[in-house]
Amino acid sequence: MSTATEHHEHGMSDSGYVKIALILAAITALEVSTYYVNFGPLFMPALLIMMVIKFVTVVSYFMHLKFDNKLFSFLFYVGLGLALFVYFTALATFKFFIA
Repeated sequence: MSTATEHHEHGMSDSGYVKIALILAAITALEVSTYYVNFGPLFMPALLIMMVIKFVTVVSYFMHLKFDNKLFSFLFYVGLGLALFVYFTALATFKFFIA
């Protein structure tokens, strides 16, 4: 099976992957900018939202889960939820949320 056929089956062309890579690069630039720009109390929620967007994008397109069985997508998203739960629990343990 040729590479062009594989891309066609998944509905993504090379230009689609480049566009997604550029979007991911832009989100990464925004994440880096949080170090230089004071976002105040929106710092942590902004980083977490951008992290989730990047995770879902990479898992959906570059790992082809968008085009695969929904069970695999469900398992990845449950893993993301579990990771966020553990992260928030660790932050709460260190009293991060208390001003």
